[in-house]
Amino acid sequence: MTTTPEASGHHAPLAHEPEDLARLFNERANAGDVEGLVALYERDAVLAAGKVVATGHAEIRQFYADLLARKSDFPAAETLPAIRSGDLAMTFARLPNGTISAETARRQADGGWRWLIDQLKIKPLQADKVD
Repeated sequence: MTTTPEASGHHAPLAHEPEDLARLFNERANAGDVEGLVALYERDAVLAAGKVVATGHAEIRQFYADLLARKSDFPAAETLPAIRSGDLAMTFARLPNGTISAETARRQADGGWRWLIDQLKIKPLQADKVD
């Protein structure tokens, strides 16, 4: 598992469009690149999985280090079109199991995009139960 940019021998490329974030997440997660995942987030970003699990780079780094230590297969998500307003964008992805993620991304001074808020898991609605 890679935990520093130096260890991976490269600096993580930018997300040139907000929709690139999901693809970069998938690539970096499957490569075990913790620092690459952290680089997808603003310094004070908030990460939630139903509830807030991490705020800021240090907590996000720990969250992904723990996650990658126990999980190594991250299926590609269907990236849905972003909704943009100036330098902000809402991004969405649907995993093969139907779970959806929803994020708020912001364009950075360097032209790249990073997530500010990331809701990792929104479970699909269950069919109404018929009595």
